[in-house]
Amino acid sequence: MVGLIGAIGAGKSTAARCFAGRGGQVIDADALGHEALRQPKIVAALVKRWGKRIVREDGSLDRREIGRIVFADRNERSALETTVFPYITRRAQTEISAAQANPDVGFVVLDAAVLLEAGWGDLVDALAYVDAPREMRLGRLAARSGWDETELTARESAQWSAEAKKARADTVLVNDGSREDLQAQVDRFVAQFCNVDGVRL
Repeated sequence: MVGLIGAIGAGKSTAARCFAGRGGQVIDADALGHEALRQPKIVAALVKRWGKRIVREDGSLDRREIGRIVFADRNERSALETTVFPYITRRAQTEISAAQANPDVGFVVLDAAVLLEAGWGDLVDALAYVDAPREMRLGRLAARSGWDETELTARESAQWSAEAKKARADTVLVNDGSREDLQAQVDRFVAQFCNVDGVRL
């Protein structure tokens, strides 16, 4: 099974689509995180901690406001992780088991930005890190989410360093060119680490 991590704004989602195009079943931990924030017990716990300021008019949690809280204070970030990581872990394990039992799935990819930070490294057998130049990443993030240098730095400081993650990775996929170039890098990784005839890592 493959773990997919990367620098913020490097294009991990694009890489995930490249893996999916080669028969991989991608499990999106970020989507499971959004799902976690809709669970009544988790919502109640977070509102108890941070109050109504994190609740939108429609009753859903304001993830951007939560982000402002947790990326400004390590203790608050730890509290969020303690609350949501167990749910995400259970759901990811369920999705992984279902994918591995499906004969139509060539291999499984866990797409999780905080895979190492969350302690999910043991769930995967090969790790790919998606990278791109910082200025390119900042440009993408500004266009996509309105982030500036300060926002990116705050998010990066909440994760393992790029050097530490690259040291753990089996491959670094550099996404600074065309989609075709990234696909070619993914294809080389798949050929080396994944048996697409049905035997998963």
